[in-house]
Amino acid sequence: MLKTLRNAFKIKDLRKKLIFTFLMLVVTRIGSQLPIPGVETSFFKDFFAQQNNDAFGFFNAMTGSSFTNMSVFALSITPYITSSIIMQLLTIAIPKLEEMQRDGEDGRKKIAEYTRYVTVGLALIESVAMAVGFGGQGLLKEFNAMSVIIAVATMTAGSALLMWIGERITEKGVGNGISMVLSFNIISSFPSDASTLYTRFMSGKSVAVAAVAAIIILAVIIAIVVFVIILQDGERRIPVQYSKKMQGRKMVGGQASNIPLKVNTAGVIPVIFASSIMSFPVVISQFFGAKINYNSIGGHILMALNSSSWFKPERPVYSIGLLVYVALIIVFAYFYTSITFNPLEVANNMKKSGGFIPGIRPGKPTSDYLNSILNYIVFIGACGLTIICIIPIMVSGLFSVSHLSFGGTSLIIIVSVVLETLKAIESQMLVRYYKGFLND
Repeated sequence: MLKTLRNAFKIKDLRKKLIFTFLMLVVTRIGSQLPIPGVETSFFKDFFAQQNNDAFGFFNAMTGSSFTNMSVFALSITPYITSSIIMQLLTIAIPKLEEMQRDGEDGRKKIAEYTRYVTVGLALIESVAMAVGFGGQGLLKEFNAMSVIIAVATMTAGSALLMWIGERITEKGVGNGISMVLSFNIISSFPSDASTLYTRFMSGKSVAVAAVAAIIILAVIIAIVVFVIILQDGERRIPVQYSKKMQGRKMVGGQASNIPLKVNTAGVIPVIFASSIMSFPVVISQFFGAKINYNSIGGHILMALNSSSWFKPERPVYSIGLLVYVALIIVFAYFYTSITFNPLEVANNMKKSGGFIPGIRPGKPTSDYLNSILNYIVFIGACGLTIICIIPIMVSGLFSVSHLSFGGTSLIIIVSVVLETLKAIESQMLVRYYKGFLND
């Protein structure tokens, strides 16, 4: 990694791109410290401190604590991520959008334009919901129409600005702009998390005990990161052979290739969907200012849905919610994979181009074969995602470590973005090398 960056800085064009990317990311952190006019910036920080759940924990990590600080970037890049997922789902459901996606670069630009419109719309809806729903509870210093309008306009404009910054990084920087903004926000929360771990495991302990605790924590984090890298890079390559055919007086074709099926086909999407559904009842109850009676049946259900209640030795019954969480991850892994990878379409395209899998007949047998392999590796990928997400939750529950913003989901996002960025830098260096070779 360091060698790649060092070599990239030796190239003028890449150096400019890296510096531009860094400066844009710095702007996002500056914006996260600018408060919204007329808003009580400590409202959500105090609000969460009084709650027995972490429904907003991951969302706050994605915003780089901009949400609890109620800065101009309080909504962060999450409306864009949500709109991208919505557009991807609509592309499968609406034939016109699917046709537009197949039109090449022009079609993709049109879909990107629609995604921006949906992003602004979602940001507007979310900001109105926050300003109106929590404004009367103390979020706004003066709960009136002007304060609501200012808060809504500021949060919507902040989300749109972050979307613009992400697109500029993709265009003029090293690429993966939206993902880099998201990862940079998550990384910014690490110092406070390190302070929490230090206070819980090392503060006030002897040097030997503190050193052992630090080594164990570091070993667990490194192990999770290595596992994430293996999961992200893992793939099953299906061999494909193309038959030879006569073109003019020459025989063409006959080359061998493969179809790479990633083990973690759906990425981090299943975890985000599962976490959102699990936290939805708690968020709704808090949004309407309902007082939760944790001794009632409804209160026990909400506690079971809350990940901060899992793995608590004094309350083992609440860990039943973990089974629901695992089931949702697996279900969404299959669901998202099914809408992003169509074995029948791949099989038909192979048949049209004269390709076949050795030992498998073209057409539907090929589709059935790909489907069976896909079902197998998707299950493995979902199990891997579950393990990565459960380890931080288990440590947090068993050792009573609260208010940690990062977890398995955050590590998956960061590691995948770092790997993609390094690959993008290396590919740009390789292209430049070939250009220089051809010019010589």
